[in-house]
Amino acid sequence: MVVNYRYTSGRIVDRWLLLITCVSIIIQMSRVNAMVNYTTINVSGTEMDTFPHSVLVAGEATAGVSVTEADFSSNSPARMEWMARLFDHHAWKIEYLQNASHVCVEHIAEYLQELRRGISWATKMYDASGRYNGQFFFGNDFWLGSSTLCLELGNSVTNPVVPPFRVHFNVVKVHLTLNNLTSRQLMIGQCLPEVCSPSELKGLLQLDAAQAIAISADNNSSIDIVTVRPVPGTYDILTDIKFYIVGGSLLIIATLVVTATLYEACLNSRKHEKLDSEIQNAAENNNELKNSDIAINGIDKDTTLDVTSKGKHTRQGILSRLLLCFSALSNGQKILEVDRLPQDSIKCVHGLRFLSVAWVILVHTYLVVFAIAENKTLRVITERFFIYQTISNATFSVDTFFFISGLLVTILYFRTAKPKQKVDDREEFGSALLNSSKRFLLLIFYRVVRLTPAYLFVLGVHEIVIRYIHNSSVFEPTFYDHMTCDKYWWRNALYINTWYPQKEICMLWSWYMSNDTQFYVLAVIILLIAVRGNGHLKVAAGIVVTFLLVSWITTFIIAYRFDYHARIEEPFALFDQLYDKPWMRLGPYLMGMAAGWLLYRTNFQLPLHRLTVILGWLLSVLCLLSLVYGVGKEGLRVPLSAAYATLGHSAWGAALAWITVACCTGHGGWVDQLLSFRGFLPFSRLTYCAYLLHPMIMCVTSFQMDGPIHLHNGLVLVIYFGNVVVAFLLSFVISLGFEAPVVRLLKIIVAGRE
Repeated sequence: MVVNYRYTSGRIVDRWLLLITCVSIIIQMSRVNAMVNYTTINVSGTEMDTFPHSVLVAGEATAGVSVTEADFSSNSPARMEWMARLFDHHAWKIEYLQNASHVCVEHIAEYLQELRRGISWATKMYDASGRYNGQFFFGNDFWLGSSTLCLELGNSVTNPVVPPFRVHFNVVKVHLTLNNLTSRQLMIGQCLPEVCSPSELKGLLQLDAAQAIAISADNNSSIDIVTVRPVPGTYDILTDIKFYIVGGSLLIIATLVVTATLYEACLNSRKHEKLDSEIQNAAENNNELKNSDIAINGIDKDTTLDVTSKGKHTRQGILSRLLLCFSALSNGQKILEVDRLPQDSIKCVHGLRFLSVAWVILVHTYLVVFAIAENKTLRVITERFFIYQTISNATFSVDTFFFISGLLVTILYFRTAKPKQKVDDREEFGSALLNSSKRFLLLIFYRVVRLTPAYLFVLGVHEIVIRYIHNSSVFEPTFYDHMTCDKYWWRNALYINTWYPQKEICMLWSWYMSNDTQFYVLAVIILLIAVRGNGHLKVAAGIVVTFLLVSWITTFIIAYRFDYHARIEEPFALFDQLYDKPWMRLGPYLMGMAAGWLLYRTNFQLPLHRLTVILGWLLSVLCLLSLVYGVGKEGLRVPLSAAYATLGHSAWGAALAWITVACCTGHGGWVDQLLSFRGFLPFSRLTYCAYLLHPMIMCVTSFQMDGPIHLHNGLVLVIYFGNVVVAFLLSFVISLGFEAPVVRLLKIIVAGRE
């Protein structure tokens, strides 16, 4: 067989040429696509592919930075390249320490020399310092390194070779402007010799930053070293007088609680011994146990054994009852009990109260974790989701508390005061005014004394905790309660802090207690008038309507004047003018008062047609959902936003009024069964202390971290459930020591009995 090698080889060559041509076409097409989809930066006369255009657009949308192709096509070197080399200790020079002390220069020189030699302790110091690590356009403002690693370098147990000098961690606040596109404040950690002062380190870092800018030849970017803060700082909690005041108060309360608990346990033991003895004697004498006055279930918590002579009975009984007010046994049982409530009680408020405080904790959890996240811009992405309006519009959760307060104070006052205040027509005006004034002062005294001890104790602890956090945290919280509480705590004690600017408020979330107490004073005055007769009841109703209208008009005028824009991104807009002010929050409280009067007047009996019930539930649910989820992505503009701010909170209260009335009059169905679930009772009793404590718990757990977290909604939910559990556990402790004992003491002092 003869093979034509010439012909065969020619075919093979043709095939190879065809293959090479196809490959070249594909490569050229890919280059064209790359030029279309990528933005290029000219670096020293050459073009280098950097960011996909889609990524830059995403950065523009999420970080709020106007980024265009022209911005990245100048003749200056690559911005991200010099940022990556910023504060690189390998590039430092001793000449940067121009005004530093001799000792500081020596230690820095030794560190840099050993770092270049690769010595372990110097390498670890460098490793503990922070530098650019990505996600700048996704909100990463924390280049912190590790303060724990830095401080651990001096531990000879875990490090075979320790630095020849003491090291300290510093957090550098840097103001960075990048290519005139964005201006950001960064927090950068630096592990350096302790002997170098913040001012010396500031000079070193400023020269390093200037050198980086000079090398990059970037005239559109700038770096300014704002502060250098040692972590931990100089604050010593053992020298803080308030630590001893708060600690001493806690020690006294703890001593009383332990003593009262042991005393009650001893009384219970002796009571059971006496009970056993009585049963044995009755059995021996063949007596009927039914003739005995001994209670099979043991001692009554509100009584004590008379183990002394009759002459000492009264004095010993009072002292025993006062001491037993602090017993953790009886107080804990009362807090945790889930027995059936009386038929005329308002059971659904317990579910409303717990769900509302859980909602508040959820919102605050998101706000705190956003503050310590390395990917802050995830918040902007999360805000696009429809369900996130549950977080952004959670301001209505506090309105639920106002509604419940107005509801309970009204119905309880009518129940207790009306039978005792049958007014004689011949009663003189002066005598009536005197009696009403006494009752007014008594009610105000009871409320203030009941709420203030736990409130002021948490305030004192919070001030110390925040001062400690500012001293020892690598983060820098934007609130300064260690200063505002020190100066303005008395405003909280008088419940008037909402009348002052936000920057002067101690415990920002305490605005609720201030408003609620002010509303309570107004409610008591109205109720003192209302219970005096039908004519006075109409006057009281007129006062309620007048205050409601005035609050609406005031809110609308302020919202319109300041161009209030209701939107998801700014849930606390116009905080000083609207958010925490009484005129914006009064509506739900007055709606609660109206619902309380209706329930009292109808004696919880309100026959309604089935269609009326269905319509009522439909309107109330639609009202609640529209208030929370009706703002939309674009938000609301004036005048619609002003109307939303004006009527929204009152509408929330009106919707809750229907739910409460329906549940209390037999029209609640499964909603009533859910809200009246007895498992909510212990949590409902602890909501006041949980509300006080939970922001402080979040600050401790979040700002004491060694570095930022990478956010994800699933992670936030895990943190949230942890915050709820810890908040209620600690609120149980605070309630045992400060809230429950005060309530029992007031019952003895004011009413003469528990």
